[in-house]
Amino acid sequence: MISLELKTSQNGLLLSKFDVFPVETGSLGGARCREGSATSANQQDLNDTIVLIWMWPFGVKFDLSCRALGITGCRLTDDKALYKRAHGVLFHHRDIDEDLGNMPMEPRPRFQKWVWSNSESPANTVPIPELNNMFNLTSNYRRDSDIPVPYGSLVPVTDGDPSFKLPAKDKLVCWVVSNWNPKFKRVQVYTELSNHIDIDIYGKAFDRPVDNQDLPKLISSCKFYLSFENSIHEDYITEKLYNPLKVGTVPVVLGPSRQNYEDYIPGDSFIHLDDFAGAKQLAERLRYLDQNPTEYMRYFDWRGKFTAKTVWLGLYSACRTCHYLQIHRGYQAFHNLNKWYWGDKGDGGLNGTLGPR
Repeated sequence: MISLELKTSQNGLLLSKFDVFPVETGSLGGARCREGSATSANQQDLNDTIVLIWMWPFGVKFDLSCRALGITGCRLTDDKALYKRAHGVLFHHRDIDEDLGNMPMEPRPRFQKWVWSNSESPANTVPIPELNNMFNLTSNYRRDSDIPVPYGSLVPVTDGDPSFKLPAKDKLVCWVVSNWNPKFKRVQVYTELSNHIDIDIYGKAFDRPVDNQDLPKLISSCKFYLSFENSIHEDYITEKLYNPLKVGTVPVVLGPSRQNYEDYIPGDSFIHLDDFAGAKQLAERLRYLDQNPTEYMRYFDWRGKFTAKTVWLGLYSACRTCHYLQIHRGYQAFHNLNKWYWGDKGDGGLNGTLGPR
């Protein structure tokens, strides 16, 4: 039986055994967020907490509304004329110029906090040494970040939610991948596994691209999906896991340890590569489950209590940043970003590169 054990972390944000954060509905610490404009906000209470998005993540804009996260008293904006009034300024690492040419030139107000935001793994993020002691806070997928922003979460089902029904399946194992290199560990694992079991493959790497709107339907038609992360780091568990969980498919994961996955999701909701001596044994297990529907359905017992959600990371980070700033008004500083994220050797504790997305 799955239990939902809610607790509050040291940073005041809601946590649980499975890091159950509100995503599309629900509350976040009891606050609510007001909609703002992408370029300027409507006239709002002067006591609102202002979060300035200094650069749009990867240049992609989003509606600055936190209503679904249940936060009020916030003003999200990209209007740099509000810089001197902003309580927090959010900087997306991958969009910072190496020479810092697109960073603020004006002095930082004493009350203002700069927030380093990044959702990519250390293996796919180039460090900028000059940023090492520049920020007050971090917003990242890691649980030890000041403002944790996971790629997804489990959300308790409500009385209004439809009961889980397994989608029709016409494929056994599927994988969607865009970048292919024989040196990547995930490619090596796929190659060996494909010698023992049929795998339906899609993505740009195979000249079979899948549009985002078609991806859920494709994944739901597979009994198992290869949720192979592009690199191995603690807590680096992305939409590759949550996409199959959302649509009723069992993920076969390659990433951090089983124990780390179980910090986020029930242990009987996925299959971990490390549970098997090799690809042959994994293939045998998948075929067994294919022929034994009762055993297969046990991987969905958790759906009686939870459903899986993914988030729009840019908006989620901004809203959670605002909520954090509402709680923590005092001075904070984050020292040695490079060591924290990339490790003493500059690799962030990388256990093995699996290749870019």
